[in-house]
Amino acid sequence: MATLNDVLRRVTDRVRERSLETRAAYLRQMRAAASEGPHRSSVSCGNLAHAAAACSASDKKALAKGGGPNVGIVTAYNDMLSAHQPLGAYPDIIKETLSAEGATAQIAGGVPAMCDGVTQGQPGMDLSLFSRDVIAMATAVSLSHNVFDAALMLGVCDKIVPGLFIGAARFGHLPILFLPAGPMRSGLSNDEKARVRQLYAEGKVGRDELLRAESESYHSPGTCTFYGTANSNQMMMEVMGLHVPGSAFVNPGTPLREAIVRETARRAAAATALGGEYIPFCEVIDERAIVNAIVGLHATGGSTNHTIHLVAMARAAGIVIDWDDFSALSDVTPLLARIYPNGSADVNHFHAAGGLGFIIRELIDAGLLHEDVKTVMGDGLSRFAAEAQLEDGALGWREPPAVSGNEDILRPASDPVSPTGGLVLLKGNLGRAVIKVSAVKPERRVVEAPAVVFSSQQALMDRFKAGELNRDFVAVVPFQGPQANGMPELHKLTPPLGVLQDKGFKVALVTDGRMSGASGKVPAAIHLSPEALDGGAISKIRDGDMIRLDAEEGVLEVMVDERTLGERDAGARNLDGDRWQTGRELFAGMRSLVTSAETGAMTFQLSERFSTPEA
Repeated sequence: MATLNDVLRRVTDRVRERSLETRAAYLRQMRAAASEGPHRSSVSCGNLAHAAAACSASDKKALAKGGGPNVGIVTAYNDMLSAHQPLGAYPDIIKETLSAEGATAQIAGGVPAMCDGVTQGQPGMDLSLFSRDVIAMATAVSLSHNVFDAALMLGVCDKIVPGLFIGAARFGHLPILFLPAGPMRSGLSNDEKARVRQLYAEGKVGRDELLRAESESYHSPGTCTFYGTANSNQMMMEVMGLHVPGSAFVNPGTPLREAIVRETARRAAAATALGGEYIPFCEVIDERAIVNAIVGLHATGGSTNHTIHLVAMARAAGIVIDWDDFSALSDVTPLLARIYPNGSADVNHFHAAGGLGFIIRELIDAGLLHEDVKTVMGDGLSRFAAEAQLEDGALGWREPPAVSGNEDILRPASDPVSPTGGLVLLKGNLGRAVIKVSAVKPERRVVEAPAVVFSSQQALMDRFKAGELNRDFVAVVPFQGPQANGMPELHKLTPPLGVLQDKGFKVALVTDGRMSGASGKVPAAIHLSPEALDGGAISKIRDGDMIRLDAEEGVLEVMVDERTLGERDAGARNLDGDRWQTGRELFAGMRSLVTSAETGAMTFQLSERFSTPEA
């Protein structure tokens, strides 16, 4: 095995030391839960009768006897989300498979699953980030019946997998596996989709042409094929060892996908405390697994949303990470993939070129992943340096290709796309922010220009359409943080800023909101903390202030002297319009509790201590 990279080792040690108290308390909780044994043996007859009332006669007998494992299914199925529609068929497949193994399965509960693609630029987007914590709570409710020996998490998209993970972590004494549906087959090319979007922003094509292009891009069941948060989720679940190997990017509706579903069910049943191979979630997810997930994000050009989500996910398991950890690991992790928006290929092309099996092998061989971790398969991460395949109708694995099938999409660690991961931590008198530069040309990574402050996405759009923005400027969009309005993604800004950049103007974006993995070619300092509503200096920026965004040196500052900036009043904005209709009024409590972006934008209180009695 390759010598572990020194920075990887030091960051892991730093995370472990920082997390000593919270991690120890979390593990005490999990040991206490595990010590009670199979929960069905401790519930009353009335409890158990209620849990089994709707089961078949054979399942009732099995549940009453208690000898075989009972697997709880938590599902994000709905048939409006293309990524989740295939999940509807999974429970029956899982139950049939487990029945043959002497085990049972029940749908423990459902969790909400919203689509950011549907809500982009709409009021519903203000619920998106908070939906993660709703999903975490719904997962906890689903598993709270305490009649399960293992659990399967069925989910795919942006907030759904992080929410399922957070909820699962609170039941970390159970074996828990994640099960995606896979990406839809390739449709309209990403280059063509982006071209039509930009033409629409310029007013050169109409809505009919835009809808045609979008419909040809998003056209069938499965995950959207660009490398945003949803597909970054699947990469992380695989590199953390929570999938059956090769699960991430196999298309739905194929024999191979069904074989993966069946094997995932078998692994869940095999890993319970009732057998000889007990593999609880809390032993799979430790500091090394979380660091591996960060490295995977950098190596593949994954979504910036995980500088928020992964922080919250880790804290649910007692592990404390911050943006300094992301930055240090980005500096030593080579970018090995070019997947849209960092390139023109989609995840199907990436998978065909060698995919995650290739990536994991390259990173292990370069000493950039902890190989000696526990996974749901029971052995180290090298098991995941593999491709899933069918062998005489049964699931098997083969070595990933020795060389990339297309070096424009996937490259070896010895000859990467870029020597660093492309995520940069920005610091200065405005606070701390992140920027993804893997799709930003080097000559665009330093922008010094006057600020233009906008009250909303729409305000920028209106001034763009009026022809008022044909100049060098930094677009400043404050009051988009989690406390203000739930921290919506600001994707509507990408096409107009891209048009202006293509005209030769120096443009950039600074916001306390989100852009996710689709920020693309325009330099965007996002997740700025502290946010405007929390006293952040972004609220004191005025039109004409010079702003310097330097992604090469990691600097973000407004070039106003400290005294002048300190004497300014924070800009005010009436947020009432962002806090009602579309259910937003129900989330007032979350807005009042939520932490900063860098601390995970969490509404649950797990970030300080896990107060628990000694087991």
